[in-house]
Amino acid sequence: MKKIESIIRPETFQTLRYNLSQIGINGLTVTEVAGTGKQRGQTGVYRSTEFQIQLLSKLKVEMVVEENQLEQIIDIILESCNTGNIGDGKIFVSSIEETIRIRTGERGVEAVM
Repeated sequence: MKKIESIIRPETFQTLRYNLSQIGINGLTVTEVAGTGKQRGQTGVYRSTEFQIQLLSKLKVEMVVEENQLEQIIDIILESCNTGNIGDGKIFVSSIEETIRIRTGERGVEAVM
């Protein structure tokens, strides 16, 4: 199994969620995060004073999937979240050694589905 972590623009989430649901992916963990990269930040104005907003709001979307679904899901994330601008985000993929459902003790794929 693989864990996919995506850092995306919040405004692209609903499209991503819908497109994933079309292939039966409904189990997600979504966390509001803030960060900076090449996008750097923005300049804001408060009471006529400019200031730098160093951290930008993003969403971190995490899911654990079977290996045979990996490329299809990556394609959906790319298609759903690509605006063509700096700051669209990143996708991280890692291997999962074991998954256990706490309530039942189920292990492996059954624990995630």
